[in-house]
Amino acid sequence: MPARPTKSPASFGLDRLATPIGIALLVTDAAGTLRALDWADYEHRMRELLRLHYGVVELRDQPAPAAMRTALSDYFDGDLGQLSGIAWRIAGTPFQQKVWNALAQIPAGTTMSYGALAARIDMPKAIRAVGHANGSNPISVVLPCHRLIGADGSLVKYGGGLERKRWLLRHEGVAV
Repeated sequence: MPARPTKSPASFGLDRLATPIGIALLVTDAAGTLRALDWADYEHRMRELLRLHYGVVELRDQPAPAAMRTALSDYFDGDLGQLSGIAWRIAGTPFQQKVWNALAQIPAGTTMSYGALAARIDMPKAIRAVGHANGSNPISVVLPCHRLIGADGSLVKYGGGLERKRWLLRHEGVAV
């Protein structure tokens, strides 16, 4: 029986960016598009999300585009509008992509409950599914999963830790 052809591993560049809340890991493709952003202390989780979304992934040290690094640095320095200029691409189920695209529409300085996001994507009963998709978001900060909060206004779950979530929200002017 002939061997089945194996799919080539996805190959991405990996860069590191110092921020006020830790080292950010920036994963980019050959076109310089952001594929993942996570924290160095959560690198294992990031690699697992990449594997789930792309299969076998090879990461090689490669600088992210200068414009991306500058936009992220400017965001952390207080220019909150810089995130919208970062090119990103995601893989995932159609539902996950719907949630992640909706995350990108939540303005800096605002929060939204999981239920409100579910309603925004015309799936008001999918609150738990929205939570699961949010937890699988591979592009932290740029796809602002930190802006989702509990229905009672409480800070709930953040893949990079609740202290980072609190910092990001305060940085954006949200009283938490």
